[in-house]
Amino acid sequence: MAVTMRDMGISVGVFGWIAFVLGVLAERKKPDAGTASISNGVAVCKYPSDPSVFLGFLSIAALTASASLGFASVFYPYKGKSIPRRALFNTTSMIVYFIVALLVSFFAEGMLLWASITELLHLTRNVHQNILTKCPTAKTGLFGGGATLALDAALFWLLCLMFTSNARGDYYYYEEEEEAEGKKGEYGQVLLTVADQEANEKR
Repeated sequence: MAVTMRDMGISVGVFGWIAFVLGVLAERKKPDAGTASISNGVAVCKYPSDPSVFLGFLSIAALTASASLGFASVFYPYKGKSIPRRALFNTTSMIVYFIVALLVSFFAEGMLLWASITELLHLTRNVHQNILTKCPTAKTGLFGGGATLALDAALFWLLCLMFTSNARGDYYYYEEEEEAEGKKGEYGQVLLTVADQEANEKR
């Protein structure tokens, strides 16, 4: 079964939405801080149930899928036909949105990865020499910000897909026109040749 632009667009949007939802859930489930207990001159931080790390990495995976499909959707040869890069990036809007989509995707990945790794380190390295530690967690807003950027990235990829559709339509439209003009020229040359032959026969 051939992959269509509609299939690509739905996939990009669905994975982007999943990344957003998981990132928001990670932000909501993240505890504000842990509780320190003093033992043998060190502070051991105990945290409540914290699924934010798991949700964060799932969000990263969904965002990676969305961005990868978005990137592939721009260059994919739909119906077995591809177009030259110069024809694909023939407008400033396409170039700008493509670059923005890449940058937003990277920033979203970075923010979600930063939050997930930071939270994981806080949970695993929970023994502190400083008995006055406040048992911190990942900075508030990182998961939520990454989730918002993940959704924005999906929207930018969908815009790129729209511009790709326009570029492909224009390219094949002009290509068909050129082919039609070529056929007309060949047909006209045949008529002229026949007319010349008839004229020679009359002479």
